[in-house]
Amino acid sequence: MKELNVVAAIIKENKKILATKRGYGGFINLWEFPGGKIEKNETKEEALIREINEELNIIVNIEKFALDLACQYPDFYLYMYCYECNIKEGTIKLTEHKDARWLSKNELDSVKWIPADIKIINYLKNKKW
Repeated sequence: MKELNVVAAIIKENKKILATKRGYGGFINLWEFPGGKIEKNETKEEALIREINEELNIIVNIEKFALDLACQYPDFYLYMYCYECNIKEGTIKLTEHKDARWLSKNELDSVKWIPADIKIINYLKNKKW
């Protein structure tokens, strides 16, 4: 079974979290936390900064490691490392996603999330912010 190692950004601003709507692949039109694959010889933090810059045209400041999770899908096994971040510079420009929304804690269930990302939602619901 194929294994994927990815990073995800929990981007915070004004007590809201950024959610992005997938524009491609098997999970098209579902919502996720932006991020992507960790390249060979790249740290998780380097991968996160690169992926967010590629996907959203912004530079993030990584505040802290939040959680890691594993999720079994029919075709692969996913390991995801999640970090709480804020925008250091730039204005969001979607390059791979169809849409983006800033969601408050009470709005987290207002969109349909990719299965693995639901574990991040549970983390956020139990966290003070």
